Formats: sequence, structure tokens, C-alpha cells
Amino acid sequence: MLVPASGAAISGQVADRLSEVKKLYLGSLGHDKGAAEMREQLVRKLRKTRAVEIVSDPKSADAVVRGTGRIWVTGHFSLSPRSHSLDGSTFSGFLSAEVVGRNDETLWSYLVTPSKFLWKDLPDDLAGQLVSKLLVALKGDAHQEPGFAGSVAQPEGMLTGAGSTFSAPLYLRWFESFQELYPEVHFTYDGVGSAEGIERLKEGRVDFGASDMPLSDRAMSEAYQHVVQVPTVLGAVVVVYNVKGLRQTLNFTPDILSGIYLGTVNKWNDPQIKKSNPGATLPDSPITVVHRSDGSGTTFVWTDYLSKISPDWRTSVGVGTSVPWPVGIGAEHNEGVASAVQRTANSIGYVEFIYAVQHELSFGAVRNSSGEFIKASISSVTAAATRTTVTPDQDLRVSITNPPFKAAYPIATYTWLLIPDLKEDKNKNVALTQFVRWALTSGQKKCSALGYVPLPEDIAHLALKYFDSKK
Repeated sequence: MLVPASGAAISGQVADRLSEVKKLYLGSLGHDKGAAEMREQLVRKLRKTRAVEIVSDPKSADAVVRGTGRIWVTGHFSLSPRSHSLDGSTFSGFLSAEVVGRNDETLWSYLVTPSKFLWKDLPDDLAGQLVSKLLVALKGDAHQEPGFAGSVAQPEGMLTGAGSTFSAPLYLRWFESFQELYPEVHFTYDGVGSAEGIERLKEGRVDFGASDMPLSDRAMSEAYQHVVQVPTVLGAVVVVYNVKGLRQTLNFTPDILSGIYLGTVNKWNDPQIKKSNPGATLPDSPITVVHRSDGSGTTFVWTDYLSKISPDWRTSVGVGTSVPWPVGIGAEHNEGVASAVQRTANSIGYVEFIYAVQHELSFGAVRNSSGEFIKASISSVTAAATRTTVTPDQDLRVSITNPPFKAAYPIATYTWLLIPDLKEDKNKNVALTQFVRWALTSGQKKCSALGYVPLPEDIAHLALKYFDSKK
């Protein structure tokens, strides 16, 4: 977890909404390199804004900030091409935080990664970004609707689910938070990939599934039961790589990415890569391509993107949770791809954004349809979905890869829960229904701290309305 559960709630917090926060306490950001400095920077910057009063006693605060800050070395460099000594290091990192109010409820959360053009030290950059986002949220919260209001009935039951590894970190956090509200509800979730999760749902081996691929009407009918597909959150697939000696983030064009995975771009110093990365030290080494070996929703998103930007990919490989890979080695799940890239020199792969952050992997900027090189972030993924066009009667099975927006990251996606009608077990049916309603309201505030993007407000409303109409 990027923002770990703090155990028992600190007494004294009274805020039910972010707009009610006048006094704020900043807790520890962990013990990793840079965490203490980031906390000091947050305190200094927030005091300077005078938007809230920073207090030294959590019991006197309306809300507390808790989170995780981490900085790591990505490489070393020499200022002289003739010198064999190292003059400095390059760094990356993240700052993840949530504002917690009454009853340990999350009022707001966010995760920031280094700015594209970093002109100040990294702790200052990350703290500055987070303060900027928090100030915007504090000013805009008055227009937000309140979160989930639980029913009088207390749900209970043991619910089992399986599927997406893409969204597994968030779902595990959600289950934990929901169980704190309703101790008689218990979840088990197996992150086995979208394809396997769908199969288990069809076979009746789980109570719900999770997929990063929108199911077709035919696929849903093959479940032999009524299934509602509900979007829950947005995420991004990022290009991770392990190239020694780099001092900068790599830029990838659509042609480079499709070429690498088709096998036509097979060395790191290929002219196309050099052209998009002037000044980068690129080795004359073969590119080791890593892809998913299991049926994967992350693969569906990746191949959906490649099919949109490459006619050759569309005709020779296509879209799917599993495809006939032209080149590369396979690894299971997002964790497996992340680990394979981490231990393999001169490799490249694709994983969900949060797995890259958790494994301290370098991930690149991708040129979008407007010609801008964009890195995945909360704001760039939000931009990809902000203008999703749907009507109230639609079920939101939409693709948002390669959107026509200047600020959008091009490999973004919704992810979905697959909810069957558990009529044979009333307790389970009530508990699962209650959970979905919570996830689409209060649960959305917990997304950003873990590197996921909340549904746009209008989409969340439509999803809730659609779910209720089908249940």
C-alpha cells in the first residue's frame, strides 16, 4: 500500500467534508529517503498559503494527512565523457497522501510523481505539486456531493472475487475499508488476470469478477446468468524499461512502441528512438521485450492502443487478452512483468501505473494524438476520460485509448466489476450491492492516493444509476 492503514483512528477529527477542514495535522510520510524532507516542505508550503492552520497535535485537528513519500536513485552519470568517475545521481520518486476526517473517513487523496521539467529539488517539487492539488480541492469541495450513506440494514456475508491484477491494489484497499464499516462482510480476492476471473465467474466459482476489458454482449450471455458490468475507476498502462546510464525519461512515439512489439525496432539506439530522445545515452544493445503470458485485461488495453495507432499491428496481431506475440518473453500478471523488467538489462514491458511506482521502475512519456509527449499521472489520465460521451441508458463499456485531447495520456482505461445477481444468497446479494454503491461514492475518494483516477463525477453518477436500474 502506498498509503498504509494507520490502525486505530486518531481521536479528535471532526470534518465530514474537505471544505470543513480549517485545522490540519501532517503525520509521518514514512521512513524512506526524502520522506521527512517532503513532510517539512508540505508544512512550510501549507503554512505559507494560509488556506488551513497547521497544528502540532492531531487531537486538535479537523483532519489529518497521512501518506507515503519515497525517493530512489535511477542512475549515475559523469559530467566528462573521458572520466571514469561518477559525478552525480539521477532520482525519481512519488508522494502519496490522503486527508482523513471523522471516523477515519478519507476526504481526499492524491499521488504525485516528478514534474516533466524538474527545475528544483525533488522533495520540493513533489510537495509543491501536492499542495497545489490540495488547494484546488479545498476550494472546489463545496460543490461536491456528500459520499455514501449506508443503509440501515447491516450487510453480512463472505464474498469471493477474482480477475484483474491491474486494479487489485485498489480493490484490496477498498475491501479493507468497507470491512471497517461493515465488520460482518468479508472479502477474498484472487488477482489472476481478467480472462481467468471471467472464466471463474462463468463457472460459478466466485461471487464477482473484475476485468479491464469491456465484455461483449455475447461474452456476458455466456455467463449463463444476469451480469451487470460497472466501471469503478480509471487507470493507465505505462511503458517500463531498464536501460542503464540514462539521465532522462524516455519518450516513445506510437511508431516506436508498435515497432518494438512487432520486432522491427530491435535495438535501443535505433534511429527512431534516438530522434525522439536527443541527448540520451542509448546503448547499441538488443531490446528484450516482455509481455504478459496470461490472459490479461492489461494486455487488452495495450493491444487496443497498438491496434488504433498501427495498421500493421491491427491486421497481424489484433486486440485481445491473449495475442500471438511476434517477439518477446512472457511473464504472469503485472507483478511478473514488473519484476522481469527490473531484473533484465535493456528490457521493456507494459504494466499498470501503480506497479511501476511500487517497483521503482522508470516509465516513459508517450506521444499522444495531439503530438504531445505525456507521462501517466492522475491529471493526464483524468484528461483522457473527462469528455467521455455517454447517455444515461448506456452501460459505459467504452474504450478511451488514444483520445483526441492535448493533455491526455494515450493508454488509459476504465476498469470494471462484473456483478451477477446472487438471488440464491440474499445476504451476499445485499452485501455486494451495498459495496458497489459505496465504491461508486465514498470509495472514489481513496483512489488517487494509490495511483488510480476517480471516475469523472458525471460518469460515477451514470454508473450508479445504471447499476441500480439493473439490480
